[in-house]
Amino acid sequence: MARSQNHASFPAYRPRRLRAQPALRDMVRENTLTPADLIWPVFVMDGQDDAHPIASMPGVSRHTVDRLPALAAKARSLGIPAICIFPYTNPAFKTQDCAEAWNPDNLSNRAIKAIKSAVPDIMVMTDIALDPYNINGQDGIVRAGEIVNDETVAALVKMGESQAQSGADILGPSDMMDGRIAALRGMLEQKGFQNVNILSYSAKYASGFYGPFRDAVGAASVLIGDKNTYQMDPANSNEAMRMIARDLSEGADLVMVKPGMPYLDICQRAKAEFQVPTFAYQVSGEYAMLKAAAQNGWLDGRQVMLESLMAFKRAGCDGVLTYFAPEVAEILLRKL
Repeated sequence: MARSQNHASFPAYRPRRLRAQPALRDMVRENTLTPADLIWPVFVMDGQDDAHPIASMPGVSRHTVDRLPALAAKARSLGIPAICIFPYTNPAFKTQDCAEAWNPDNLSNRAIKAIKSAVPDIMVMTDIALDPYNINGQDGIVRAGEIVNDETVAALVKMGESQAQSGADILGPSDMMDGRIAALRGMLEQKGFQNVNILSYSAKYASGFYGPFRDAVGAASVLIGDKNTYQMDPANSNEAMRMIARDLSEGADLVMVKPGMPYLDICQRAKAEFQVPTFAYQVSGEYAMLKAAAQNGWLDGRQVMLESLMAFKRAGCDGVLTYFAPEVAEILLRKL
């Protein structure tokens, strides 16, 4: 049904009048982007006072744990409320049972402790999936070529408990195993971590946009097979709504759509149908495409970076995980 006309006809109605001046454009802008909308994903590695650039993600590096407090302080100064930790695990610690995932002294847990000790008011989000610790590169435990669900969920619960004990504010289950939100929420309640949030990767698709990320965490070279048996089919939309409904019913506080820009329709549906805190992950492939095009002079890097993030807000997202976070925050603060 056509929307009824609620304005005069030309020339009485001239839409360009509202675009004529910067102050007026600001006044009638329908959506806004602020540093508080951003979560900054950060890669951590072993070593001392070092950073290794990631070739497939221009401008992004892996950092040693001792450098993270400075990054957290930078985030705080820019108004970015949260950092999300992703570990580059020593291949010697990757095993079939993925036991390094819940080692109290693994990279992620040391990173959480370092940040919370130095900058306690920054929220720390973690990743809950086994691929950084799995000799097969899969998000779950592999038995006879099958990624097994229930044994993986039990491992994820141990992983989540160790992260909560280390001081994590937000757990981010990105594994897409069935039943893992209920299991994690039950553990958090039982162990006295009632105030730890779960930001569930509820609609995570089996996407080709994750390649640079897998380079960053060292999973690309060890991945055996694909992830199609647990991540979602990119053709499906209604299934995403079922997955979000399931995770909310099991105790998720916030939900995630991943990847971001190719799935803005999913973001919009999720917000419209559930009216809960909804996030998107502007993943490594999205970031790399925009950065590479900008470096080649094919796109205005600043403009497309800001435009891409505003698209998430327009689609209804409350926040975005993005590698652009510090760069964007600096621009937004200069404009205030």
